[in-house]
Amino acid sequence: MKLLLYIFLLLIPATAFGQQAKPRTCRILFLEPPPKAPETLQLFDGTESREVELPRMNFSRVYELPAGPLKLYLLPAPPPDPTQIPAAAPAVTVPATLADFYLLVSSDPANPIAPVRMQVINVGDDKLKRGQMLWFNLTANAVGGTLGTSNLAIAPGTRAVVDAPAGRSEEYPVSLSFRMPGDQQLYPLCETRWRHDPRGRSLVFIIAQAGRRSPRVMAFSDFREAPAENR
Repeated sequence: MKLLLYIFLLLIPATAFGQQAKPRTCRILFLEPPPKAPETLQLFDGTESREVELPRMNFSRVYELPAGPLKLYLLPAPPPDPTQIPAAAPAVTVPATLADFYLLVSSDPANPIAPVRMQVINVGDDKLKRGQMLWFNLTANAVGGTLGTSNLAIAPGTRAVVDAPAGRSEEYPVSLSFRMPGDQQLYPLCETRWRHDPRGRSLVFIIAQAGRRSPRVMAFSDFREAPAENR
């Protein structure tokens, strides 16, 4: 009995370590890159450098990163000396508790190392469930309306989670309007139909358009196959 108890106690820290060491997942989205923006860069996590894609109109593939606190860098090439990363290199900190996230990349032509900047979007801990949408309003306009069976009301410069707009895989109506700063008049923004996929989740961005008063809506769907043990 004492031997069995001793073996059990030995297994506890091993199991806990295995859970802590589970890799986290990340997908990259390059929002509105200029025509000559890089299509790939090196993502350096302090130990390993990997080439990552910076797609124009979709998410990158899923990348696995090590557990624990990380400082991620985007570089034009693998660093010859991992301890000598240029101070100006685009970087972002990822806390140890963050298990699943997106890297939102945007253009920064002034950066002398790589012409981009990064931002972490946390979607771990069920912050964004399958079927839901995470909206970002990057404009000075208030936007609202209906998305199938769900409603949207998002203030300028904020984000909002919208519940699944339909109960199954099907098309649903979308009707959105916006207000300009200092103007209570509602202006039509979007009157169309989108397709809902309950297996995935979506990021939706409302962005300003140069030379136009109406903003633009850009949606990106993230569907991933469930692991075999969860099917």
